[in-house]
Amino acid sequence: MNDTKVSNTLGPYLVLTFVFFILGFMTTINGQCQGPLKILFLDQAGELKNTLTNLISFCFFSGFAISSLISSKWINRHGYKTPLLRGLVLMVIALLVTCLSSWVAENYSQYVINIGDGKVPYGFFIFILGSFLLGSSVSLVQTVIIPYVSAYVIPNTSTVQRVNITCAANSFGTTIAPFFVTAVIFGGAAMNDFNAGQLMVPFLLIALCIASTRIIVGRIALPDIKNTRIDKEDNKQRNIWSFSHLKWGVVAIFFYVGAEMGVGTNVNLHAMELERTGSGLAFFGKTHLMVGNIDLGIPALLATFYWGGMMIGRIISGLFNNISPRLQLMIATVVAALLTLIAIITNNLWILVSVGLCHSVMWGCIFTLAVKDLGKYTSKASGVFMMGVFGGAVFPVLQGFLADFWGSWQWTWGLIIICELVMFWYAVYGSKIKEKPITADNNI
Repeated sequence: MNDTKVSNTLGPYLVLTFVFFILGFMTTINGQCQGPLKILFLDQAGELKNTLTNLISFCFFSGFAISSLISSKWINRHGYKTPLLRGLVLMVIALLVTCLSSWVAENYSQYVINIGDGKVPYGFFIFILGSFLLGSSVSLVQTVIIPYVSAYVIPNTSTVQRVNITCAANSFGTTIAPFFVTAVIFGGAAMNDFNAGQLMVPFLLIALCIASTRIIVGRIALPDIKNTRIDKEDNKQRNIWSFSHLKWGVVAIFFYVGAEMGVGTNVNLHAMELERTGSGLAFFGKTHLMVGNIDLGIPALLATFYWGGMMIGRIISGLFNNISPRLQLMIATVVAALLTLIAIITNNLWILVSVGLCHSVMWGCIFTLAVKDLGKYTSKASGVFMMGVFGGAVFPVLQGFLADFWGSWQWTWGLIIICELVMFWYAVYGSKIKEKPITADNNI
């Protein structure tokens, strides 16, 4: 990609960075709703509460597996802007479906589906449909943003630096989202006082904001980037899976997103488990974080520390442009594995959420290594790469199943260590380029 780049202004980069902030905000809101929805929808779900709760994340990330390739085809056919706008429209539709789930739960709570020894209301299934559509929309937009900012050269910046700065904005959205769920959507009420109707107005307002963003983005010029898309008349196309560093990059990102979302969405469920067993967490001696009459909640604070750590790590890494992404990934995965092991042994969730600092650089490093020297195959590679995000669907659900099976979340965090080791392998071996680099003058 290096010889296909030209210097550009900051405008489009800043616009896409703002949209990426929205993606982070929406991703975490979906995940942080798991705890409250476990109370609202799954109180009578029997012994599969944790497994069913994690269907919210499963459906969200299933959308990535399906829509990522569609997005890459749209990019090759229409450029970058059209898929971006379509993704924002789909996001509005997803939020409206979520509002529908709230309305159904409020007005038709008597309609349920029997699963095993439990009962699950219709509203829950409508909500996970909304999660699927939301994940699909996030995938469509993200497939545009990541390759665009990596190829959109700004003087005196490196690819991994630009990606990490953009991801820092994404992490800011993920950092504030847990408190938005606790304080705004559910008004800081105790979990026993939650009701499904509280979802409707906040999600309608968010849908309105996204619709406004769609209108604004539609009026902004987003210049195309040459030699990052495959010409449809090019008869010398190469199988995208023939690039080994991309192929193993998809595997690495599968395990990365599994680790990222496993911690980000399930740490609050573990905290709720500790509270129920009388081993609740405290923050500087306080078991409740009261702001006026609003209880912000220790579980929300844990999630905020995790996502906030990712934001801080990305901001710091964005200040450096000479550190090898391979070296960053090696160090980060080793430290994250050690911190997770200590957290498991001590059953200390404060140590667990500190892995957010390590996770902060992994996405940018893996993507940079996976698409290096792919030239015109970059946009198609981005769609293939986003398929790996499906790991965010698999690992949280697997972890929830293990928590139900073992009766505790403590040892389920061993899955995170496995994920870190796979990423370490990719940094050391899997990311090595074995094929001839693709350039503007080198079609094959």
